[in-house]
Amino acid sequence: MIPLLGPLDLFPPVESARADMGGLLAIGADLSAARILDAYCHGIFPWGVFEQQPLWYSPDPRMVLFPAEFRLSASLRKTLRAGQYEVRFDRDFPAVIGACAATPRPGQDGTWISPDMMDAYIRLHELGWAHSVEVYAEGNLTGGLYGLAIGRMFYGESMFSRQNNASKIAFAHLVRYLLAHDFGMIDCQMRTGHLASLGAREIPRSDFLARLRQLTGCEQPRDTWRADGLAMNW
Repeated sequence: MIPLLGPLDLFPPVESARADMGGLLAIGADLSAARILDAYCHGIFPWGVFEQQPLWYSPDPRMVLFPAEFRLSASLRKTLRAGQYEVRFDRDFPAVIGACAATPRPGQDGTWISPDMMDAYIRLHELGWAHSVEVYAEGNLTGGLYGLAIGRMFYGESMFSRQNNASKIAFAHLVRYLLAHDFGMIDCQMRTGHLASLGAREIPRSDFLARLRQLTGCEQPRDTWRADGLAMNW
């Protein structure tokens, strides 16, 4: 049985997550900022809903990317050096999460980013925890990503592209920012071929949690992120 949580219930131990259900841990609770931040600090994340109740996951193994292991392909390097785009951080978070919600995903019927989920992450952005990276071409938003930053840990949530390589451009700039600010790990949650091509790999959940405890020690939100001043010598 998957536990059904009320608003005041604590999460069960992550070791009880159902491996045969992708790491599903619990159903219910709420999407308050405090609940989501507590979840992330314990290796748990919300993903989708069932009968209007959020689903909480903690998969084992966990897909992560260590910023220093980012794999920059020759073709992406060429695109970055061409510089035919503009990259901004935190300029229009609602537009990014809206675009992520509207982007069709292979093998998925609809999106897990429900209106309630969007409202929750926009609130986290307003509080300084959630951030976006946006790629513009001729003034139009063509790609981007968003996620949460707690301490020196970044939790990637979703990305989108309306133009070739736009999400990869955003990801490359994210990695450059994280390296410059001493972040230790990006949580990619679950394995995809796209993330693996960028250098992400799976590690045991126990290793993930141990690193998490070290990296999330500073739990104050950072100021609005800015791309200005980053060295972009690709």
